[in-house]
Amino acid sequence: MVYTIKPVLSTGTATWLQRPTVLLAALALSGCMSLAPDYEVPPSPIPAQWPVDAQSDQNLNASIAASLPWQSYFTDPQLQQLIQVALENNRDLRLAILRMEEAQAAFRIQRADQLPTVTVGGQGARGRVPADLSPTGQSRVGSEYRAEVGFNSWEIDLWGRVRNLKDAALQRWLATEAAQQAVRVALIAQVADGYFQLRGLDEREALAKRTVETREKSYRIFKRRYEEGATSRLDLTQVETLLHQAQALHVSLQQARAAQWHALYQLVGTDISLPESLPPLDTQHAMVALTPGLPSDLLLNRPDIMAAEHQLQAANADIGAARAAFLPRIALTSSVGTASAELDDLFSSGSRAWTFVPVISLPIFDTGRRQANLDIAEVRHSMQVAEYEKAIQTAFREVSDALSAQYWLGEQLIIQRNAQQAQAERARLAQLRYDNGSAAYLEVLDAERDLLAAGQQLVQVRYELLASQVSLYAALGGGTQQSKEEAKAASASENVASQRE
Repeated sequence: MVYTIKPVLSTGTATWLQRPTVLLAALALSGCMSLAPDYEVPPSPIPAQWPVDAQSDQNLNASIAASLPWQSYFTDPQLQQLIQVALENNRDLRLAILRMEEAQAAFRIQRADQLPTVTVGGQGARGRVPADLSPTGQSRVGSEYRAEVGFNSWEIDLWGRVRNLKDAALQRWLATEAAQQAVRVALIAQVADGYFQLRGLDEREALAKRTVETREKSYRIFKRRYEEGATSRLDLTQVETLLHQAQALHVSLQQARAAQWHALYQLVGTDISLPESLPPLDTQHAMVALTPGLPSDLLLNRPDIMAAEHQLQAANADIGAARAAFLPRIALTSSVGTASAELDDLFSSGSRAWTFVPVISLPIFDTGRRQANLDIAEVRHSMQVAEYEKAIQTAFREVSDALSAQYWLGEQLIIQRNAQQAQAERARLAQLRYDNGSAAYLEVLDAERDLLAAGQQLVQVRYELLASQVSLYAALGGGTQQSKEEAKAASASENVASQRE
């Protein structure tokens, strides 16, 4: 139940209402108070330092990821070209930009509610009153013509309800803008990771292809020996087994490369081309060194954390709007213009007319609707606090994992290189022993199989080390400051263009 007080003032009553100061006073009262709780940033739920096992690069020349553009971090020209094309054509990034524009338009709509919507209109009416309803006892035909300018149902925001709704829309717009930056950083990382994985598969496929060619040659030699009775059927079968294993691996790597190429094509969003022959993966010069800084830096550099905080501020403003719904709402309807019974006299002297209708709505009983709305707002605020804390913890874990992986994969790479060299020497000695008749061919078979596996594993570890460097750049909010500056520059250019128009 809502009680409404609706005094109507018209021509000839309260002449002071004709002064502009009435509207100015209403504007001054609008938005002078807010019932939203004071915003407080939740305490950070992560340690002040990185875990001990997350060994960081102590290089004095290491760069800060947030201020380092991706063009400076990824030095490979082919990769730079792929990232640039992806930023222009990727559909996920395009959707994120459109969601940001949608939220911006929603904010403008909510902001417009703070000021009255002024309309101009005219109307004409003509009607007949029967004799039994006419005060004179005779039927009468009458006309009325009006031309007015005014506003309808403009709420005076005494308790900050409209302003809090505007603030919530603003924070959600900023949240989508930060989310768009997060999608941008993730896209750059995905393209880089996909490119390095493709390079690794190319290198593994080339290694498998060379192995197949070598074993095909060995098979032909052993087949000729078997035909001449110089070797046994068992030795020929063992050589054939090695060949089939290499062929199976080569085909499997070709299938994996095709799938990876398709994934990279989807990320880039358009037709791409890469040279058929690329140099092996370089783990030392592919990317520059990064410093992780302190965990508290993530709050300023991670766009997903910034988006979560904006959502938290929006939920805080929603509480203020829900609280204001418990208090009386004042709305104004006003118009000024001319009115006349004859169309020819509509703009004649003395035809001025105006109306001023303040409406006060006082909620009394609504079966708990307003209390439920407030409860929802408070629960959603608590949910956003949890989302904000979860975003911080996720960022902390991702950086810690990337730092730890970068260190331990570097150690694995050294070990794997030594293992590959040892396997190559073992294969050489096994072949020498077989040629001298000191060992069975089974020993050569095992050595060759282990050598191929060691070579494949070495390439895989190199790729994983590069992938950890890509993950570290993304986890630290790589290039966030650059994307902010680009967004500001784009917004400024749009404003200049709109002003010229």
